[in-house]
Amino acid sequence: MTGDTSWVRTAPRARSPHGRDAVRSAAETRGHAELARGRRQLYDGPVGDARESLLLAASLLAADAPDGAETARLFAADAAWAAGDVPACLATLDGADTAARASDYAALDDAPVRTGADRDDASPLTRATAVPAPPPPDATARAAATATDPGRDVAPATGPGHAEPGPPAGAAGPGNREPRLSGGGGGPESRLSGGGAGRELRPSSDEGGGSDVREPGPYGRGGGPDRRGPDWSRGEGGPDVREPGPYGGGPGPGWPRDPFVRDYRDGMRALLARRPGEAVGPLRRVLEQAWADGRPERLLRAAAAALLLGDLHAARSAGARALAAARNAECTASEARALEYLAYGELRAGRHAQARHHAEEGVRAALAAGRRNTAASHHAMLALAASIEGDTAAVAGYAGAALRTARRHGLAQAATLAEWAIARADLARGRPLDAADRLGPLVGPGPRRGHFAVWMLAVPCFVEAAVLAGQPDDARGVVADLAQWAAFGADPHAPAQLARCGALLAVDDAEADDLYLRALALHDASGGDFERARTELLYGRWLRRRRRLREARARLGAALVGFERCGAGAWAAQTRGELRANGAASGAASGSEPAGGLSRLTPQQLRIARHVAEGATNREVAQRLAVSTRTVDYHLRNVFAVLGVRSRVELARMVDQESR
Repeated sequence: MTGDTSWVRTAPRARSPHGRDAVRSAAETRGHAELARGRRQLYDGPVGDARESLLLAASLLAADAPDGAETARLFAADAAWAAGDVPACLATLDGADTAARASDYAALDDAPVRTGADRDDASPLTRATAVPAPPPPDATARAAATATDPGRDVAPATGPGHAEPGPPAGAAGPGNREPRLSGGGGGPESRLSGGGAGRELRPSSDEGGGSDVREPGPYGRGGGPDRRGPDWSRGEGGPDVREPGPYGGGPGPGWPRDPFVRDYRDGMRALLARRPGEAVGPLRRVLEQAWADGRPERLLRAAAAALLLGDLHAARSAGARALAAARNAECTASEARALEYLAYGELRAGRHAQARHHAEEGVRAALAAGRRNTAASHHAMLALAASIEGDTAAVAGYAGAALRTARRHGLAQAATLAEWAIARADLARGRPLDAADRLGPLVGPGPRRGHFAVWMLAVPCFVEAAVLAGQPDDARGVVADLAQWAAFGADPHAPAQLARCGALLAVDDAEADDLYLRALALHDASGGDFERARTELLYGRWLRRRRRLREARARLGAALVGFERCGAGAWAAQTRGELRANGAASGAASGSEPAGGLSRLTPQQLRIARHVAEGATNREVAQRLAVSTRTVDYHLRNVFAVLGVRSRVELARMVDQESR
């Protein structure tokens, strides 16, 4: 249900031209009020309610305020994106529902002017008591009424280009969830399902309310920054969806007049409909036009477009310029959104410290502007940044704050990112079974799958957790999804992560060896210390278990340097444990050598003692260390004998005391 518009049909039946004006004026006034309400809810309330208000606003404004209708429709798409609803997002971007509603209002103009007395169905009483139609409303009075309408203050007069974008996505979104790549939620996803885009009404060559801004800019054809990925992501593939093609047609109700909005809608719809080649041209023009325009609202949508294309440099540039423009205009709400895009782009690029800085600023700005939904997105990104630092209390606090708002307001993207952060923290602490249990529903098929734009980003963590937990078969199905995501080209790290996942699941040692080496070569092309260090750690662990100790030492040493460089404290500690088990000291930088009684344990005994002290069973310890349960039993008996303890409780107490 998208709002009750039946009142239009039963309103005073166009008994005079002045009556029609009154009805249309009432519709426009109510439309602006619904637009104001929807915008408030989009950033500080349930996004499902926001979408309903915004769709109603679009239908009410379609006849007499098309720019306002375009703005409302873009915001409604942002709401569907935040909720992870792919079919709703496609339907909103298509605009067919708004076009149908607009016909209700257009019918008022075509109706014959008839008074109550001469209606065919008028009763004798009606004819006897009919009064003349009212005179035209005073123009000054109408202007005064309009000035007092709160909706007018927030509806940009120049159209949807002033609308702030919805959340980014893992790609990115019409504005954060979500590739549910299996159907349900903004971003390019190879497994998107659920309804294709409806037939789109095409403009004629002179349609659009102005010339198409296509002058060369910093991101224009031939002048943009270097980008990695398939040819389509460089603007070399696929037809321009503004030309006659799969949608066909001509101009009509609901078709954006603004070329910027038209390109944005075309690009977003093509991505959601799994036609990435058709999205490149429109989204590249969005970047060019936003850069030439310079308004923060358009720069924010340009940042979203760049994230969808996998152009992280362009996303950062657009976000930084939007932030500068918002601060210059002293607009705290736009500042919070710009910081959200910057933080998300930094996370995608593997720059977690910078992402944390931007997200911390973003939380303050969002709360100052009264935008709890934006604050929830920032809290989720803070949880992700903290998940590599080993600060479990911070992860729990940030993720909890994000989830509280996300669950109340239907923010699927923020919820997915927060759940992923908790699972990644478990993985960093050596709890792969807990991580796999949490990530399984997020990346698997079914109604519990995460937001369509970001669930795919968590697949590499799930594969690693499942393999380390001794459940490799659970991960094989999602690797095919990851392969499609890597081919999509919107994530520069995906090809290397795909090779790493293949190595983890490989049965043949030669194949696994080759895949690890291939992953490292791909990391050289994509950059990012954290992801490369994770591959080095897994490869080093694999080599150590095959008694290739010299090679293992080199890989583990490289992993330790990488983790320390990017501040991944928990992962660095895990790497030091592997180095000790490999028989090599990690040097003074480790700062975590055992003291007192624990110093008498061998590296393998020490690792087992610490896992047991954390509450792990012998079977869980065996899964974490990739050894047999019998091996754990043997080492644990020796630990008890060396330390003189008689129970797990005493062992846990000793480990806790010496770790302090």
